[in-house]
Amino acid sequence: MRLSGMKNATEFDPGFWSEPALAKINLSLRITGRRDDGYHVLQSVVAFADIGDRLEFTPNAEPGLHIQGPFANALMNAYNGDVHQNIVLKAAQKLTNQLTGQLILEKNLPIASGIGGGSADAAACLRLLRRVLRLEDEVIDWDHLALSLGADVPVCLRGETTLVTGIGDQLTPLSGLYSWPLLLVNPGVALSTPAVFAVRQGPFSAPDSMVIPHDPAAQKDWLAGLKNDLTAAAQSILPTIGELLADLRHDKNIFAAGMSGSGATCFALGNDAGLLTGLAEQLRRTHPNAWVATGQLIGLSVPV
Repeated sequence: MRLSGMKNATEFDPGFWSEPALAKINLSLRITGRRDDGYHVLQSVVAFADIGDRLEFTPNAEPGLHIQGPFANALMNAYNGDVHQNIVLKAAQKLTNQLTGQLILEKNLPIASGIGGGSADAAACLRLLRRVLRLEDEVIDWDHLALSLGADVPVCLRGETTLVTGIGDQLTPLSGLYSWPLLLVNPGVALSTPAVFAVRQGPFSAPDSMVIPHDPAAQKDWLAGLKNDLTAAAQSILPTIGELLADLRHDKNIFAAGMSGSGATCFALGNDAGLLTGLAEQLRRTHPNAWVATGQLIGLSVPV
């Protein structure tokens, strides 16, 4: 369904015109099979972080997309300078034939990094234009529309802890995850998802039990036991991933660490946010080309 124009957009709240595009963290990723059409069947616990890109809409400005931020140049280079290839504009075109303002993408997340940057941006565009164009009451299958943009866009559209199964199209909300302190580190090298799948070896995995324990200690043990079946394949292409994971797991403050998606971003969950900040500074010194960020998972307050 395509609509054009804005409907009585008279909101004065700046937040009305802005939408976060939160980093997607695959706390687990199990490859459980492969369909006859070649698509892999998976099971993944997906959570979100308070780290990400940001999308803004400026009404009555020159229509189009402007990209800024630390990874703007990298993103533009990926499209050979053609901004019209960006997934944000593709998402906008799903909702309107005539954009009556300018979209501004602040690109803070590294590209092709396994934390859903492009998918999160597309989902943020759908949420932002749903609000700006007053589409909340329109009969639109938002999950189907999001899936037409990419496999990770539906879960990013929801932005909540989710069990993702099938080929990424089956979403089940998960409750009870705490807002654990989080560190993200990317070695500064883009990693191709098809390339990682191409070198993956070994049998398929059995699905894991996916009930999040409520007790904080039990939840930490559960998180520590989650696995990513693509880690070895990604490490074979980019050995730095293994080095980063070893550094993270060596730190006594960290109770769980892994690789997100097909890489190359690694995550660590710790007991103390301040100590994670110290580790982040250390990683910036030992891995000067790496992107490092700290924050927390989006979830419940951790009991004292």
